[in-house]
Amino acid sequence: MHSTMMQAPLSLNHLLERAGQLFSGNEIVSRLPDKSLRRHSFGQFYRRTRSLAAALAGLGLAKGDRVATLCWNHHAHLECYFGIPAAGGVMHTLNLRLAPDDIGWIAGNAQDRFLVIDDVLLPLYQQFAHLHRFEKVIVFPFSGAAVDSKYADYEALLAQADGQSFEYAPHHEDDPVAMCYTSGTTGKPKGVVYSHRSTILHTLVGSLSDFWGLRGTDVLMPVTPMFHANSWGIPYAAVMLGVKMVFPGPHLHPEDLLDLMSIEPPTVSLGVPTIWMSLIQAFEASQAADSPHHGRWTLPRGMRSLVGGAAVPESLIRAFDRHGIWLLQGWGMTETSPLCTISYPRAELRGASADERYRRAAMAGVPVPLVELRVRGDTGGDQPWDGSTVGEIQVRGPFITGSYYRVPVEEDKFTADGWLRTGDVASIDSLGFVKISDRTKDLIKSGGEWISSVDLENAIMSHPSVAEAAVIAIPDEKWSERPLACVVLKPGAQASAEDFRAHLLAHGFAKWQLPERFEFIDAVPRTSTGKFWKLKLRERFPK
Repeated sequence: MHSTMMQAPLSLNHLLERAGQLFSGNEIVSRLPDKSLRRHSFGQFYRRTRSLAAALAGLGLAKGDRVATLCWNHHAHLECYFGIPAAGGVMHTLNLRLAPDDIGWIAGNAQDRFLVIDDVLLPLYQQFAHLHRFEKVIVFPFSGAAVDSKYADYEALLAQADGQSFEYAPHHEDDPVAMCYTSGTTGKPKGVVYSHRSTILHTLVGSLSDFWGLRGTDVLMPVTPMFHANSWGIPYAAVMLGVKMVFPGPHLHPEDLLDLMSIEPPTVSLGVPTIWMSLIQAFEASQAADSPHHGRWTLPRGMRSLVGGAAVPESLIRAFDRHGIWLLQGWGMTETSPLCTISYPRAELRGASADERYRRAAMAGVPVPLVELRVRGDTGGDQPWDGSTVGEIQVRGPFITGSYYRVPVEEDKFTADGWLRTGDVASIDSLGFVKISDRTKDLIKSGGEWISSVDLENAIMSHPSVAEAAVIAIPDEKWSERPLACVVLKPGAQASAEDFRAHLLAHGFAKWQLPERFEFIDAVPRTSTGKFWKLKLRERFPK
């Protein structure tokens, strides 16, 4: 017996056509470099995207060719998400926060043929242009200035292209549509290539009500960069459902985001914890009567905020909840598209106390459908789901990479039976909640016992005087390693090492787990994706 179902391929082109047919009047808002707002309808987005695809085909783009983007979050970048694969190409988002030499190396390794770039980022391009030659550099006039004649003008290409009669490039659902490179904090970055099929499945899973929960009536503000794991994949879902999008452009400082939230209040937002830490601190400081920003901003009560990329402190969840905003934590990687787990409210916890809700919300969450997850111990066996026994998280599924671009399968990254080794150490409880203890490289082994730097950081950041904190290991002759805490105090706040030790003891830490030293610093260094960059702290405090 055989199924009677049609063999219709999963395709991003379907989402684009759906958006043009059903949501032509819905809105896309982009903040420009001068902070003004540019508004497009979904109908305009549909026509412009098809024109982009036609223009790329006219330039000779062949199936599978890579088209790099070096852009902020805005409508033209969204057009690239769909227009490049529509022409048969592969969109390769370059991370504009990397060092120029790293960007050039990545573009060369990916063998990028064309580049779409914001005009305001041309100075950055000039710093790595000698490392990789693009056949065509297409400049989007983001600032409104005229495009130098030595480059192709993005708007002129669209105006000259015949998007109306454009025909999609023939494709299979397993053909590539996009690629991102890992952060490369422990070696050279590696390319991850997504397909039509993997992207559609990831979009459908993420859109379920317990996860992103997007609705057509939502207003989405993606603060997560569109070059960071495809902004967690949510732009695809927004196009699929016709959700209004408000792109912040290059303006990601807390004051700028608060301004934009007051002008275009979102119902859904997403970003990394460090962004939200700065935002809530700026907002609460503005509530003081003597603040120059007093009464200027409002936080959109009822907004759902997806937070990921690093562990979310419970104190941050509580701080936003006081203003009617719930932070929904997720966990994943570039290699996983990235959604793997989300800490959503389970029915079994309907009668749980507020403290228990916060505790669960600060966990990485429960595996989403289609993702298989296991925790493996040092001996290679699966660890029990008891909430305390830890091991390395390993995952597999239809939107999880099984290899890297132009890199042989690594024994230390994939298991013999085909699971991705994530490098994150965690436990899982009986309800399936994953609690990440650390990255394997960030765990602190003191006197033969493991200390979680993440647990210490979260507890320290719950102190009212702390803006942010990171914990690293330092060598110790007697104990092998001891924790060192790097603390950033809030403006005008004061606290001592003894204050923090008492605070940690009150939070249930044993004396032997307390940091050996507390170093007070101006800011915790961050990676290109906004995570705490502990490598730089280890270089600063080697002992």
